[in-house]
Amino acid sequence: MQSSYQQRIAALHADLGIPADYARTRGLSLQPECDQLVAAGRDIFDREQSMHQQAWQSWQAMCAAAQQAQIVLQLVSAYRSVNYQENLFKKKLATGQDINAILKVNAAPGFSEHHSGCALDLSCPGAECLEESFEQTTAFAWLQQHAAAFDFHLSFPRNNPQGFLYEPWHWCYRQK
Repeated sequence: MQSSYQQRIAALHADLGIPADYARTRGLSLQPECDQLVAAGRDIFDREQSMHQQAWQSWQAMCAAAQQAQIVLQLVSAYRSVNYQENLFKKKLATGQDINAILKVNAAPGFSEHHSGCALDLSCPGAECLEESFEQTTAFAWLQQHAAAFDFHLSFPRNNPQGFLYEPWHWCYRQK
């Protein structure tokens, strides 16, 4: 029997035209919305952000360590609710984008790691936000070497099995 959350997600997917077998074919798990959010300050667009409490603590420690290495990590996005993700899809669909193209870039509502409060989209000074060119920065090189020590991992490397485009900016905290 499906929970009310699963029913809500299935209804959203039907409304948005997301295939019913999306999660199974992409190998994605349902991501509950975080209920332990803490204020995480402002992102580079001056929007208030929030994160899972443990992710925020680890993010703070990782930023401090990066700063000691003269690396500045900037937050582009953190927690996103299911409603936020739904609206993101609706905006893209309204511009005429194909649902399959959107699903290569954005996880369907209910399946985004951002719902967990543990996923962060990152940048650094001089880098274009949410672009593959982020992998050419010293910040990305630092993250590759040191993020695991803070329990962050790159979620969508090249040719990832989930079928997402390569996202060198998307890092997720693994809760202990």
